[in-house]
Amino acid sequence: MSAKPPSRPTPQPVPPAVQATVRELVDLSPVLTELGQRFTAAGFEVHLVGGSVRDALLAAAADGPRVPGDLDVTTDARPEQVLELLRGWAGSTWNTGIAFGTVGAEVHRQGTSVRLEITTFRADRYDRESRNPEVAWGDSLVDDLARRDFTVNAMAVSLGPDRTVTDPFGGLGDLLAKRLRTPGSAVDSFADDPLRMLRAVRFVAQLQLTPDDEVVAAMTSSAAQLGRITPERVQVELSKTLLQDSPRAALELFVDTGLADVVLPELSALRMEIDEHHQHKDVYTHSLTVLDQAIELEKAAGRAGEDGAESPDLVLRLAALLHDIGKPATRRHEPKGRVSFHHHEVVGAKLVRKRLTALRYPKDVVEAVSRLTFLHLRFHGYGTGEWTDSAVRRYVTDAGDLLPRLHKLVRSDSTTRNKRRAAMLSATYDSLEQRIREISEQEDLARVRPDLDGNAIMELLGLEPGPDVGRAWRFLKDLRLERGPLDRDEAEAALREWWTDRQD
Repeated sequence: MSAKPPSRPTPQPVPPAVQATVRELVDLSPVLTELGQRFTAAGFEVHLVGGSVRDALLAAAADGPRVPGDLDVTTDARPEQVLELLRGWAGSTWNTGIAFGTVGAEVHRQGTSVRLEITTFRADRYDRESRNPEVAWGDSLVDDLARRDFTVNAMAVSLGPDRTVTDPFGGLGDLLAKRLRTPGSAVDSFADDPLRMLRAVRFVAQLQLTPDDEVVAAMTSSAAQLGRITPERVQVELSKTLLQDSPRAALELFVDTGLADVVLPELSALRMEIDEHHQHKDVYTHSLTVLDQAIELEKAAGRAGEDGAESPDLVLRLAALLHDIGKPATRRHEPKGRVSFHHHEVVGAKLVRKRLTALRYPKDVVEAVSRLTFLHLRFHGYGTGEWTDSAVRRYVTDAGDLLPRLHKLVRSDSTTRNKRRAAMLSATYDSLEQRIREISEQEDLARVRPDLDGNAIMELLGLEPGPDVGRAWRFLKDLRLERGPLDRDEAEAALREWWTDRQD
């Protein structure tokens, strides 16, 4: 069972300026104002709480009060009472979380929709073998805040007439100091719910918070507990972390505390010992730098309005982080102190597919990241432009709709400090992209298909549908890649010759 909750702290004074800010915040939202009036009239407490308060205070500090899109609310009303109070006011309600005291609602006002999650005060206990608490209703706002994950999420704003800010654990001070702490013992908090350790990682990226020593120590000692969490929930938190503006510090915390060893050990494995002759880079640091550079290219493409540019781009970021995970398994010590990683892109593509599948990523994401990992070294065969037009066509065809991402990944993969070499690699890739544009002006590289379709193949060779038609189609596809578009007579002559040779 969970340890006893921390003794009730002395509420922290909230500066008058902050009180004024949150009053303005609530008054900006007709939904919050009406909700407060409705619950107060019925004799219940009701408070905006958690991330909604945190994000609102951050927005107020940055550019003035702004109401978050989704709102978390807590109350001493029981779930059935909440549903009754919402009847006739909310546009819709749902009770999928009612067993845990949460009622969902959507309210339409002034042409916009606001989603609410309204949760009854809780005083749960955990069995520490799963994440499922033994649900118990609470009677105190402060006790409810004490069971939350971090102090920055343990603040509340009353929706009653007084609009009081309750900050019993110093969350506002931590928010201003960019500090991440737990309301009670960090070890107990993470034992209750190990997912909180991954949330700590995310908050480092999302809010640029620095975990205090107790939090880091507890994450390190409790890392193995992460094995209790379902892969789906791990995947959600990992993705949220990667999609932040600057995830590097968060990923370093993820690896340093041993969390990665449990759920993404291939990332930790990149911290290979560098050989005494320094014949290979620090692959782990290199991978984080590639991620940094890929994010910058992704953002630049978004600002430039490039077609199909996504920002943030989960596929690109996963590929940048994991593109070299085949290196530990393929490292070989060669003569004269050299080190090689032959075919690490092949091994890496398989490892990516296996790990991302285990983390329950969607199949299209798994295949895209695996494909980018497999292709990321192809460019290095380009030399200084020696590729034939056929090789360029194959590069584009093999990448398919991943080509814009492959461009960014390959450019990001250059982390050399040698400015002359970096400039040379950039110029060489510029020349490859120019070759692609020039060939694309003459033919549709995005849809390279044989010059004869299946019906024409069957008619010409006198075939019925079957494996030979597929083989002939693939021959013509390879021919199209090798020689470019052919007129019908050339394609038919080549097909007849190929077929005759097969019969001999």
